[in-house]
Amino acid sequence: MTDDDTDAVLDSLFATIEDRRDRLPDDSYTASLFTHEKGENAALEKVGEEATEVILAAKDDDREELLAESGDLVYHLLVVLAMNDATVEDLRDELEDRF
Repeated sequence: MTDDDTDAVLDSLFATIEDRRDRLPDDSYTASLFTHEKGENAALEKVGEEATEVILAAKDDDREELLAESGDLVYHLLVVLAMNDATVEDLRDELEDRF
């Protein structure tokens, strides 16, 4: 997978998250994070939970689980970015500024 492919996947995922935020379909897990009674805390708790699961998978040298939990972590992080009116492009800019 090239860098452009990775960018396209993240951009597509983020566009879907924004769409779910804007349309709030009843059958969408993503939409439920935006309307949860705990508010943003529900998504923030998921970021913490997934981060812990990433750590445990890495510690256990479980590559398959590490990748699965990393996907969950990135997804929930993107939801939190969308909740805070930040974008994948904002994240890219932040990372680029570090080089």
